[in-house]
Amino acid sequence: MYLLSYLYQDNEFIGFLNKEKTGIVPASAVFAKLNIKEPSNMLNLIDIFENLDIKKINEVLSTLKCELTLEDVKVLAPIPYPRRNVLCLGKNYLDHVNEVGSLKNVNSNVPVKPIYFSKIAYPAIGNKEYIVAHSDVVKELDYEVELAIIIAKKCKNVVKEDAESVIFGYTIANDISARDLQQEHIQWHKGKSLDTYCPMGPYIIHKSNVNFPPSLEIKSYVNGELRQNGNTNQLIFDIPTIISDLTSGITLYPGDIILTGTPAGVGAGFNPPRYLNSGDTVDCEIEGIGTLSNTIQ
Repeated sequence: MYLLSYLYQDNEFIGFLNKEKTGIVPASAVFAKLNIKEPSNMLNLIDIFENLDIKKINEVLSTLKCELTLEDVKVLAPIPYPRRNVLCLGKNYLDHVNEVGSLKNVNSNVPVKPIYFSKIAYPAIGNKEYIVAHSDVVKELDYEVELAIIIAKKCKNVVKEDAESVIFGYTIANDISARDLQQEHIQWHKGKSLDTYCPMGPYIIHKSNVNFPPSLEIKSYVNGELRQNGNTNQLIFDIPTIISDLTSGITLYPGDIILTGTPAGVGAGFNPPRYLNSGDTVDCEIEGIGTLSNTIQ
């Protein structure tokens, strides 16, 4: 099951993709068949999804024809306006730890505990939207493909064995980073949070379609050149560990988003560094989900 947010005739909608990921069944048609009030956006859908019968939803979807194609709409970030900051993990792939050791104010040691920071994404931008370079204040613009977890329900003190039960699904994120600001400010928040620095999408894949914990190929390309090439099974702190550790004393809510870290191959990891410039296109690809493509303005 794939879910998306999209713009059609200047109005925002949510919907379901067909298996070929070419056609859209509007959520309104599905919920009408279920005699349930249509949720107004993706966050509202996530709020009620735990109480729905996913088998019935799939049965209804199998009876409905796609009313739109992807060419008819503008695909938005699945959650364009997250309720809270996006939660992120730094240095969560061993090869990435090794490649960024030369950056100022970035410890080259392998972390013994997850490294968390938050990122403003209000709004998050979607597939094929432009990333603003902010070249007046940023000279070292970088990319980071990441698997993003979408939380399904209010949860706290989750044990590892129950981690999957609090997940709604997954999407792709590009943790765009201003390396110079990241180093100058010591902490990472500002360098990660400039406007348009959180592309996400193009879709959410429901957890029922992904083996747990996910073992998915994760790649990024810049102007068609393969830069990052890893697998989500290479996380230093896997998803059960992330959710258990993060919720220890912290409550997560439906629609919260967690970025799980990035593999080696970022621009800062090359010698000399290979940062992004105006006109560059970054394609972030995760097996089974799709491709998130954005161009630097």
